[in-house]
Amino acid sequence: MTDLPTNITAVAHQIDAEARRRRFGHQGGVVWLTGLSGSGKSTIGVALEAYLFDAGMNAVLLDGDNLRHGLTSDLGFSPADRRENLRRVGEVAALFAKSGAIVITALISPYAEDRIRARKAANGQFIEVYVDADMDACKARDPKGLYAKAMRGEIPEFTGVSAPYEVPEAPDLSVDTTVLSIDACVQVVAASVKTRFA
Repeated sequence: MTDLPTNITAVAHQIDAEARRRRFGHQGGVVWLTGLSGSGKSTIGVALEAYLFDAGMNAVLLDGDNLRHGLTSDLGFSPADRRENLRRVGEVAALFAKSGAIVITALISPYAEDRIRARKAANGQFIEVYVDADMDACKARDPKGLYAKAMRGEIPEFTGVSAPYEVPEAPDLSVDTTVLSIDACVQVVAASVKTRFA
C-alpha cells in the first residue's frame, strides 16, 4: 500500500450518532455474515433485511456477489484480491453504519484478519455471525454449481476446496443452517440486532 497523502483533512459532520439514533429509532451497525459458499449467508441476509425493514428499521444488505458487479468488479479471488475486496466492503459498511443504517453483509470472508479489520472499521458496532454448515451440506446444496466446478478444477482459489476458510473462533453469533430453518436463523440474528443496536 502506498503512503497516505498528507494534504487531506477529515470533515466534521453536524449530525452525530445520537441524532441519527433518535431519527431512526436505533443505532447504526454492521451485521457481518460469514461462512462457506452455500451455507445460507445470502438467503439469511435477504430475509433479515426484509424482516428489519418491516419492523421499521433502516436496514440495507451488501451482498458479496452483487458488490462484485460494481464496487469490487476489478478484483479476482487471489488472497490479495480477497483482502482488498473485504477491506472495501468493510469501509463501505462502516460508512453506512455511521449514517445510522443497520448494514448486513453476506460474504464468505474466509480470513479472520479481514473480519477483525471490518470490526475495527465499524468502531465496534459489529456483530459477526458465523453461518455454519458443514462442507457436505454446502456441496449437496451447491445452488450455483460452484463446488462441482471447483472439484473439476475449473475454479481456482475456491474456498473450502482449493483455498482455506478460517472458521471464526469466537463469533458474536453462530447459526447452523443444517439444524435451524432460515426463519429461525433470522429470528436469532434479529434479536441480537435489536439488543445491540437499540
